Amino acid sequence: MLCWPLFSSGHRSALLAATVPGLNIIRVLLVGSGIWKDEAIVKSMSRFGDHRELLKGPLYYASTITFACAYYWKTSPIAIAAICNLCAGDGFADIIGRRFGHHKLPYNSNKSFAGSIAMASAGFLASLGFMSYFSSFGYIQGSWEMVSGFLMVSLASALVESHPLSSELDDNLTVPLTSMLVGSLVF
Repeated sequence: MLCWPLFSSGHRSALLAATVPGLNIIRVLLVGSGIWKDEAIVKSMSRFGDHRELLKGPLYYASTITFACAYYWKTSPIAIAAICNLCAGDGFADIIGRRFGHHKLPYNSNKSFAGSIAMASAGFLASLGFMSYFSSFGYIQGSWEMVSGFLMVSLASALVESHPLSSELDDNLTVPLTSMLVGSLVF
């Protein structure tokens, strides 16, 4: 998203920018299916060292970022919300949750209050940062309504990520889909 201002505002530019995460989809598919062997990629993208793990979370991650880039592009706060909640929000939820997550959520013992608060906070703050960044280029017009929209999207994404169903479906899919759905309602 930091490089999006380097592209023109046309639809072709959105597709061109989406090729970067799109190529990652191909790489994840090749390594995850065992066609291409790359232990460094497997080690960096999997939790247990099994190449087939890449066909779940990492594939969803790359796919949803590619979709948000190609479909929503830089003039939509939905793209900002989806990518920021997935990258910053979910990333901080994992880091903070592992380090400070001693108090577990009553409805999901695999998730913590600290991780969920970190997710909502990081997703929201990253969204605000990109709102300001894209506003400075004139792609979107930041407003207090947009700020409250980002807050609602980040809270909804953190709630869905903390739900036990998100472990079954993979939060790399549920978080951006929630962001896109709620974002389409509030923006």
